[in-house]
Amino acid sequence: MKHTITTMTLATLLALPAVAHAQQRVIDVDVTQVKGQLDRMFNLSVGAGRANEGLRADWQQQLAELRKDTGFRYIRMHGLLSDDMAVFRIDAQGKEQYNFQYVDALFDYLQSVGIKPFVELGFMPSAMASGTKTIFWWRGNVTPPRDYAQWERLIKALTTHWTERYGKAEVASWYFEVWNEPNLDGFWAGTQDEYFKLYAHAARAVKSVDASYRVGGPGTAGAAWIPEMIGYASKNSVPLDFVSTHSYGVNQGFLDEFGTTGTVLSPDPMAVTHDVLKNRKEIDASAMPKLELHYTEWSSSYTPSDPTHDSYHQPAYILRKLKQSTGAVQSMSYWVFTDIFEEAGPRFEAFHGGFGLMNTQGIKKPAYFAYQFLNQLGDRELKNADLDSTATLDDKGNAQVLLWDYSHTLPAGINNQQYFIKDLPPKSKGQVKVAMRGLKPGAYTMTVSQVGYKQNDAFTAYIGMGSPKQLTRPQVAALKATATGKPLKQASVTIGRDGVFSTALPLRENDVYLLQLDAAR
Repeated sequence: MKHTITTMTLATLLALPAVAHAQQRVIDVDVTQVKGQLDRMFNLSVGAGRANEGLRADWQQQLAELRKDTGFRYIRMHGLLSDDMAVFRIDAQGKEQYNFQYVDALFDYLQSVGIKPFVELGFMPSAMASGTKTIFWWRGNVTPPRDYAQWERLIKALTTHWTERYGKAEVASWYFEVWNEPNLDGFWAGTQDEYFKLYAHAARAVKSVDASYRVGGPGTAGAAWIPEMIGYASKNSVPLDFVSTHSYGVNQGFLDEFGTTGTVLSPDPMAVTHDVLKNRKEIDASAMPKLELHYTEWSSSYTPSDPTHDSYHQPAYILRKLKQSTGAVQSMSYWVFTDIFEEAGPRFEAFHGGFGLMNTQGIKKPAYFAYQFLNQLGDRELKNADLDSTATLDDKGNAQVLLWDYSHTLPAGINNQQYFIKDLPPKSKGQVKVAMRGLKPGAYTMTVSQVGYKQNDAFTAYIGMGSPKQLTRPQVAALKATATGKPLKQASVTIGRDGVFSTALPLRENDVYLLQLDAAR
């Protein structure tokens, strides 16, 4: 229901019962003071588990919904060249054969929903591999090729095929990243020098089709190898259009696919961001200071069994890290968009701490709404001294303020798997006052959306159900109904001749609000 009110009564409409003399945070912006274009690096790319999962109907349905709500423009995934995509074999006569039918089905679908591939070239087709070492339940081969020239021919054939199918202009808008995390033994059975050799053959293959195509790497774990990558490319005249790496915000529990040892969320307020800023300084000091930096994986935790991913704490964490990293990086690709993700095999639980913004049944986790709210911001960012908010204007002159509280609440001596599986009521953080000046007088519609504890919070609702491993259809419907992203409140407001609007919102630990002020037409 929409109410007609004045700005003087907004706090009464929105506020929960307040404690006298509660602390108040103030966000004060002048809508005539534009900082510049909003940096939308936050939704340039998102991750997915592996290419073959993209042939599933439920995966595709979720991606279409995500694309509409969040505006992600690219998607990156493992296993494009793995055996389950059937791209390469040697026939009985010893001839190389290429087959791109599965790749076509996947990329055609991506095109149909308006999302581009951030192409990860890996893993090794077994018919080309020098060894049998694999990773994950689906056995991606991580060994170098027996013949690097054969690898180069495959990459050239695939790039040529895409050019013929989609056109040079389209493929020139993609990114080509060579391999994934070659600095980890599990992902690359070769040395650093062998990775550089693999990269050089792939990069030259891509560029031989069209020099404008963008290729980069090394896609390392832990912000590693950036100076080495640039140094190698510069010294050897190897094409390099961008560098890429990954970072996660936990202190311990490496990989830990089933959550058996426990991960611990870092209390460092600059976790993840330290890595981004370090890499940017390394690029600035290098022989190629203009290179783009892409974080092609990032999240709070690097295990797909970490309930931080499902928790209402995650949206505020995401927003803080993105805000801290703005200006230093060209993309931050959240790992991943869906729990349809089988690195450790198909999961037996509806909520298991998976990486996804949505669970297997398409229930939207709180993290989803961080990206949905970001996508509703305007293109002009306003000057704003508050570090945990972003204020914008759109092309129609409507104003938006996205604000959050990030509070690290994990107690010392407890791991994520022990803590975030509980119902965790937040403490009050008082109020946040939002003031806008410079508005044109007249009638407006104010809309307030929220994600936080028990607000667009399917995971707490799931805990309230007793955390059943399997969900019935009515349970799925009920959980989806708790997490729709629909506004919390909507009201008509009148801005007077002074051009001032203000309201106060009750703030709890890890709350996120999107406040929109739309001029009546």
